[in-house]
Amino acid sequence: VQLQASGGGLVQAGGSLRLSCAASGRTFSSYAMGWFRQHPGKEREFVASITWSGGSTYYADSVKGRFTISRDNAKNTVYLQMNSLKSEDTAVYYCAAGASAAVGAPSAYDYWGQGTQVTVSS
Repeated sequence: VQLQASGGGLVQAGGSLRLSCAASGRTFSSYAMGWFRQHPGKEREFVASITWSGGSTYYADSVKGRFTISRDNAKNTVYLQMNSLKSEDTAVYYCAAGASAAVGAPSAYDYWGQGTQVTVSS
């Protein structure tokens, strides 16, 4: 599976962005998908994940209620809708594919996109 993330950019605090992650390969629908982010000088951290069917989603406490993960298996795409953005959401965001959405560790994901920068100005 090859992943291509897009949709990052510069937005004011309180604004919204939607990230997309397009996957190649016919097995996309068999993978759980996750979004992670990495602040400068820090380790990559879990943001959100979704099961292969889209039936279950998981969120980091820091984004719960503000971010929504979804997927469209017909389009081989996973999304991250980010609302009420804060300056601390500034990071490089990565999408990833793995076996289980319930595991938030980056090591549980097998395939990674290239990352897209999100910058929130206060």
